[in-house]
Amino acid sequence: MQEIITRHLCMAADVEKYSRLDTPSQESFQADLVRVLEEAAVLSGLDRTTWERQPQGDQEFAVLPLETPEPVVLGGFVRNLATRLGERNANLAKGQRMRLRLAIDFGVARTAALGYSGPAPISVARYLNAPQLKRVLGALESTDLALIVSDQLYQDVVRLRGEGQSLDPGRYTRVHIREKEFSGYGWIHVPEHGPEELEPYVADPDPEPDGSPAPAPSNVVKHNKGGVFHFGSGDAAETMHKKYNR
Repeated sequence: MQEIITRHLCMAADVEKYSRLDTPSQESFQADLVRVLEEAAVLSGLDRTTWERQPQGDQEFAVLPLETPEPVVLGGFVRNLATRLGERNANLAKGQRMRLRLAIDFGVARTAALGYSGPAPISVARYLNAPQLKRVLGALESTDLALIVSDQLYQDVVRLRGEGQSLDPGRYTRVHIREKEFSGYGWIHVPEHGPEELEPYVADPDPEPDGSPAPAPSNVVKHNKGGVFHFGSGDAAETMHKKYNR
């Protein structure tokens, strides 16, 4: 019997500078992260109880159901999340604001013994940790949310303006991501900020220190046969388990 391969929207949200918080603040931020994600989903007509979620302290990774409308996630959900974050952070001191990086991709993602297997969880982790996304959020202090989507989602959903979700492809900036074995393009969007404000912070990362050429952009995660990838916490975004022939 041939195994059925399914593709899902995958999403990861990460709290900026979480490790600098004391323990009570970390607990508060974790609760608030769950709350703003749930409120944004409800306001967008999405059911978070159907998401396969993997909390990791300062971040949450989620695999969304097959029937999830992609334009709603990239449109209404992102807008509502930005609004809820703004309301949460209103009148708070700089160190008390919760600011998020959000990454979204579409592809194969399956449950495994230690998390999720397939290329989509790994690509989301790479997008989430892209240096350009971190620089943009760090530099634009007036925003609470910086989003990056894969090139596939941009071309299939954003460029076509999202079926009534008012997506504006002109407000996204293309970046080239090179993170470990991953190489590909993504598109960064910051609500209430135009591409011209992002440009100073989205230049390609520095080349490899040994002078070796960067890999060609492929948007494909390379892995050995039998590899299982696990989306982990913080910068330790994966562990790989390999089967060796003996």
